[in-house]
Amino acid sequence: MRFVETNQLVAGFVPVDLQDGANNGDWVSMKNYNHLTVVFFKDAGTAGDDPTLTVKQATNVSGGSEKALNFTTIYTKQGADLATVGTFTKNTQAAANAYTDTASAEAQAIWVVEFDASDLDTNNNFDCVQASVADIGGNAQLGCLLYILSEPSYAGATAPSAIAN
Repeated sequence: MRFVETNQLVAGFVPVDLQDGANNGDWVSMKNYNHLTVVFFKDAGTAGDDPTLTVKQATNVSGGSEKALNFTTIYTKQGADLATVGTFTKNTQAAANAYTDTASAEAQAIWVVEFDASDLDTNNNFDCVQASVADIGGNAQLGCLLYILSEPSYAGATAPSAIAN
């Protein structure tokens, strides 16, 4: 089976200069998926301009009734040259909907946080997710955000859309 038959890729936001304002990802719907992987990928920047990744949940892809989506685990690869970083580091934190690393600005990085559909407030019809990275400060730092939705309710020639309710 091919990757695109069982997974959906959605651009949260394309590569941008993270200092140019709020970097809000697109909302994605998990109605047809059981698992979501959020990938934040960035270049090195200036010390003190540390990004903060924030995750929210909502009842629709317009952000209806949005609220925090807490997580305790995030996986990171960080270094001066990501080509030399072979494995992810598992980081744990108290349940929160945001993550930052105060030494991350100067490094290239990949951050990964994952959710199952059951992690959302499904009792109140929350099935959409948005990740964002706030304005990092006054110096250039490139970054992008990608969603990978997997474990679809059904598989076909291509996986169902995740940007429509």
